Amino acid sequence: MMRDKLTRQDAWGQLNRDWDLLIIGGGITGAGIFRMAAQAGLEVLLVEAKDFAYGTSSRSSKLVHGGFRYLYNRQYNVTFESVREREKLLREFHGLVTPLSFTIPNYASYGFPSSMLHAGIIIYDLIAPKWNHQRLSAEEIRGHFPAIRTDGLIKGFRYQDAVLDDARLVLREIREGIRSAGTALNYAKAECLLTTADGSVHGVVVSDQSGEGLPSVEVKAKAVVQATGPWSDVLRNQIGAPSRMRKQRGSHLIFPRERFPAPEAITLFHPQDQRAMFIIPWEGATIVGTTDIDHEHQLEEKYDEPFASRAEIDYMLDALAFLFPELALSEEDITSTFSGLRPIITSGAENPSKESRAHQIWNEKGLITITGGKLTTYQKMADQTLETAAAAAGLDLNENSLKPTGSPDYLVHNRDLDPQDYAYLCGRYGPDLNSLIQVMKNNDREHIEGLPNLWAEVRWAVRSDNIHHLDDLLLRRVRLGVLLPQGGRSALPRVREIVKEELGWDEKKWLKEKKAYLRTWQKYYSPDPG
Repeated sequence: MMRDKLTRQDAWGQLNRDWDLLIIGGGITGAGIFRMAAQAGLEVLLVEAKDFAYGTSSRSSKLVHGGFRYLYNRQYNVTFESVREREKLLREFHGLVTPLSFTIPNYASYGFPSSMLHAGIIIYDLIAPKWNHQRLSAEEIRGHFPAIRTDGLIKGFRYQDAVLDDARLVLREIREGIRSAGTALNYAKAECLLTTADGSVHGVVVSDQSGEGLPSVEVKAKAVVQATGPWSDVLRNQIGAPSRMRKQRGSHLIFPRERFPAPEAITLFHPQDQRAMFIIPWEGATIVGTTDIDHEHQLEEKYDEPFASRAEIDYMLDALAFLFPELALSEEDITSTFSGLRPIITSGAENPSKESRAHQIWNEKGLITITGGKLTTYQKMADQTLETAAAAAGLDLNENSLKPTGSPDYLVHNRDLDPQDYAYLCGRYGPDLNSLIQVMKNNDREHIEGLPNLWAEVRWAVRSDNIHHLDDLLLRRVRLGVLLPQGGRSALPRVREIVKEELGWDEKKWLKEKKAYLRTWQKYYSPDPG
């Protein structure tokens, strides 16, 4: 649970009571359902087999966006829904979901009429609705991106989307749910479904994955929802439901900002297959992505996490070689890589990129599954799923108590913090910011090696954010593992001091966690795949 170990053990001992709603999956969709259900007055429990945001929700492209490329693929409904939800999240999560300008340079080799791109951007704005785009000449584009290829550059356009820290959004939603008396446990795995005599699902057996040795528990609820995304078929298969998920891998590269500066984002089309990709400034670094390929079953059996393959890394470097030949970017320049699996509902399309990103909700023998969709539309998905579960189980929702999680009314400005740092922390921590400020110690206000992050975030996460392992801290709570070279090795001595002080880890425990973390980073996040 998001408190100390004693509280987790106490919560574990109360799992066998009757719940209104059980949610399986601690990604963004499960977190959104959890927050809404708790605010609506339900007795709600969320269980996550690994860490909160461990799967897709910490490995996204970091965008809250309408999906300009979905217009290109004629997924108009997905684009319409996503643009509207983007505007909502920008309002509710000021400082966490932030506006980001995108430039689309159009090259003769693309074969796209500029009028077609312009029409797509106009549609994009009309959906919002707003009017916030510009035409750009080749000279203007070169002014923003001095190293960009000019050969064949016709003109370009600028439009608006948004960027965020995806894992932090998950944690914001979960903590809001906990404030409304919900219970959330990470490292708590739903092993198997519990069914009644007629085969209806009414609970799960939950096993402890934290290493604390807590006994497995039968958890029963009036309604059972799974929000496990790409892994939805695992529990569905237990009740004889046919497999419907198509796991697709999206991989990304992270470069240091000084080696690959990006004052704003770029939408580009890969010279090999014209597939849309992005270059995104994020957290003091530059992200390049994403790929879109089927994730082979053999890889999931052999490896614990997805990772960027050699072919994917080369594919993305080829795109950069076309767009920024003067920079001569290579594998040696890559700080880290990361890869996530998309929850795609299969339609049998031959090309993975042509599959729809629309979401679906299924009620199969009492197991309610929400899957498909994308991060940007998570609130709409959560709301529809909660309504489905409530109707199926006869639950009363106090919808008048539902409120946005982003309201800053409870915050008081701290004069000891730089205003820019305050705004940054306010967006990421919301109502927890005051307690974060209270735990600050000497030098905790310092930035971590030139990143936007402060050392205070590390201390607060270790003390308050349910850290079980070092990778929880460095890959999801504070993203040092992907933003700093070599997984943040240079920061580990000070991390060690904080962890030992706040969690009481002895040297043996620290060395074990450090070894496991560095092995995970090298295997799944380094530029040397696998």
